[in-house]
Amino acid sequence: MGRHKSDQLNVSSEIGRLRRLLVHSPDSGLGKVVPSKAQDWLFEDIVHLDTIRKKEYDYYTKILLYFLDPPTIKGRLHEIDDEKNNRNFYKPGHKGFFKSDKVIELQWLLADILEDREIRLKLIASVCAIENCTYETEKLLTTFGAVQLANIFITGSLDDDRNMLFPPIPNFIFTRDIGIVINDFILLNKPARKARTREALLAKYIFFNHPFFRKYHDNIIELPDTPLHFLLPKESDDKKITLEGGDVMVVTESHVLIGVSERTTMAAAHKAINILFEKNVVKKITIIKIPKKRDFMHIDTIFTQVKRNVWVLLGSFSRKAVKRENADTVQRILEGNVKKDDALKIIQFKKKDVENPKYFDNLEDLLADISKNDLESNEPVRFIYSGNNEFPFDAREQWTDSCNLLALKEGLVLGYDRNDKTVEAFRENGFNIIAAEDLLEQLENGKTDMDEMEDTLIVMPSAELSRARGGFHCMSMPLLRDDIE
Repeated sequence: MGRHKSDQLNVSSEIGRLRRLLVHSPDSGLGKVVPSKAQDWLFEDIVHLDTIRKKEYDYYTKILLYFLDPPTIKGRLHEIDDEKNNRNFYKPGHKGFFKSDKVIELQWLLADILEDREIRLKLIASVCAIENCTYETEKLLTTFGAVQLANIFITGSLDDDRNMLFPPIPNFIFTRDIGIVINDFILLNKPARKARTREALLAKYIFFNHPFFRKYHDNIIELPDTPLHFLLPKESDDKKITLEGGDVMVVTESHVLIGVSERTTMAAAHKAINILFEKNVVKKITIIKIPKKRDFMHIDTIFTQVKRNVWVLLGSFSRKAVKRENADTVQRILEGNVKKDDALKIIQFKKKDVENPKYFDNLEDLLADISKNDLESNEPVRFIYSGNNEFPFDAREQWTDSCNLLALKEGLVLGYDRNDKTVEAFRENGFNIIAAEDLLEQLENGKTDMDEMEDTLIVMPSAELSRARGGFHCMSMPLLRDDIE
């Protein structure tokens, strides 16, 4: 496209070498999720906070730092592990926090902008309006410093245990959903659920006010609501503008995928197509409409990219599943009467000819087309299936994010260790499998260089993390990737 490449913020693929991303470490708000509110707060279950922090997410943080910012962690593993009781290395508000400019913590970005008195007062007023706080509570919040106030806005608490002012935002760990970087533009989300409204507000203030993003202000895209959206009845939710980052994938500099799902509406996809084309952000956009089911949630729960010619995919969206090749006549007729909302629909628009879109029957055909024609891969396109395409493991492991992988670079991906059959499928496709703990030991001893690793699935501890219904693709917002050669 000839656009100048930024050395700070630019994403033109799912698999280019990762250089910088946004994350949020599990906070005490996760430990406040109670059974009666779990589903309202988009959780299927309550999770054990200490296990997530000390035995699972910590590995993620360490792997990211070793890959993206080695000086912050090299030679310090034993020292860091000795601090497990006070965990200063992982606390955004502590002077011992790692504070990397490559693995960027949202909470300290928020604390940075709250140092500005005008921004602090505006955010206090906005959060209190959203959460229906009393005037006394609003006055109380003005007495806190930036670091403590950032923690309160995220956890809802004045401290880690009691004195809650308003609900936590436990989904803030899923940073992919607050926005998505497309080339050097940032597309902000519009959450579908009330539980994520405060996340969107905090993210908006960060992107528009933090010095890190200052030169990109003109490249921040917000999707406006449809006219008179507030007059629409509840049953017209499809006409409202809701979009989350898990439904947006940048597969090449010119091509973006947008999912229409439980969380992203067709109206939002329509609006995004028009804006992205008008601003000349991309030249091609493919809409992938999937069934509106909690099982799937976003398109990145049913497929992600591993290499330019390799994808991990839920088999029920494969060619065979769509064509029903083995079905008898009666079965084809019966299953042909599927609800319109449950039907898979894939439509591809090109900016230069929007009136003549291209249609795909199934995900395999679309992903193969991307590999062959967009990415010009000369190797056969391969699909690694959730649960090794065996029932019931395919559905079980998709539920625990077997398809939701984060590529650190082409062929080097992070996934959950609990998805045994999917791990088996990776091994059968020639991938090395290594546990995060073993990899960290090798990195610390200088026996391994992650830049030299190829075709490897790094499996991470996941008993509790997986119960939060999001994998490492969800728990990352890439800000900078190298272009694919």
